[in-house]
Amino acid sequence: MTRTHDANPWFSEAPRLVAVRESEDWDLIVGHGPVIATAIHDGHRMRPSLIPHLAISEQERRRDEDPLTGMLTSAGDVRLRVRSSRFQVDLNRPRDKALSDDPADTWGIRFWNGRLPDEELALAHAEHDRFYAMVTELIDAQVARWGSALLIDIHSYNHRRDGAEAEPADPDGNPDIELGITTLDPDRWGDTARRFAEALRRTCVLGRPPDVRANVRYPTGGHFPEWVYANWGDKVCTISPEYKKIHMDEWTGQVDIQALEDFRNGMERAVAEVRGDFLP
Repeated sequence: MTRTHDANPWFSEAPRLVAVRESEDWDLIVGHGPVIATAIHDGHRMRPSLIPHLAISEQERRRDEDPLTGMLTSAGDVRLRVRSSRFQVDLNRPRDKALSDDPADTWGIRFWNGRLPDEELALAHAEHDRFYAMVTELIDAQVARWGSALLIDIHSYNHRRDGAEAEPADPDGNPDIELGITTLDPDRWGDTARRFAEALRRTCVLGRPPDVRANVRYPTGGHFPEWVYANWGDKVCTISPEYKKIHMDEWTGQVDIQALEDFRNGMERAVAEVRGDFLP
């Protein structure tokens, strides 16, 4: 049988980073390029031994997770989505706070029925350790290959905490997309962050340009981007987009597909705008 080929081939063979160990803790797709996109609060899974200790319903738990943020990782060459609920292990907190029964660590909300068993805390710490060990190796490999890396640390946030029938929070303090950029080197990556934000603004969401601002709701960042900066400094540009949940009803969980696709289109456009900054 004779096979015909187009002038431009579809595939080539070249050395590249390959994941050799699978984990039940996360979904990881390793492509060839300097952009890492993560959704570390997307997951909802919780081990059965932890569920009886919850003081909230499954629906209440999901409301404070970041569902669907994993879909926005499509812009990354490396795509990482954590499967576990942030209430099983919060990877955006230090190890000793990864699972906490103190309401002071959970926005003043009482999520747990009293003190959690030591064995549950140990399991959370072990999961936290596995994640950070894997990400250390991953970023080391990316920086060695490309010289630098862009890390997109994707989250979402509630803006209707007063109730399903109450008015949403004031837009002045709640942009459609907040960019956390407190843990990047402004001298090296300030222009990159500016062009990234401008590309997001040029991509309409539900028929209008989105309100994109930096460091409004979360002026201090989170543990994950702070840890990245502490370990890799100006070699990694970390941008942490926080998407206001206008792509879903945070009380019912109903999704607005158009808004979600608009957010994803904007993310892909923003990454394409700055990708060249990370290529040797």
